[in-house]
Amino acid sequence: MRCRAARRAQKLLGRRGAFLLILGLGKTCWGVSFIADPPSTQGLQLLTRYCTIQEWAWLWIVAGLITTTCAFLKIGRDRWGFLAALVPPAVWAIAYLSAVIGGEYSRGAWVAAWYLTSHVGVILWASTVPEYDVPPAPRKARRAEGG
Repeated sequence: MRCRAARRAQKLLGRRGAFLLILGLGKTCWGVSFIADPPSTQGLQLLTRYCTIQEWAWLWIVAGLITTTCAFLKIGRDRWGFLAALVPPAVWAIAYLSAVIGGEYSRGAWVAAWYLTSHVGVILWASTVPEYDVPPAPRKARRAEGG
């Protein structure tokens, strides 16, 4: 029974949709964590100058919900999910780079590099992955039995 449900979900979502679903749920949870238990804002002075970290959490939550919703759309229409997924980590990377340049948080360069590679880079790569699977390699002809 579970296998049938998994196959149905895989067929509905496809490869790109599954990625967007996981990413969207993760971003939503990450945003909720900023509201439930606000982290240190060291290195995020560029952002907290304008809003509290709890208010910035809504950027993650809304982007996550858009990304999750777009997981169920067809290719071409799902691009909005990839775009929404890019916004929060890009904003955070810019804030951390700003803190490095301003001399407020030297570790911010590493955090920004992490956001740019493991978030922005992976999202950009995944947005180019085709939906269809690569066809399997041809199998060698089997020898006839009894011959």
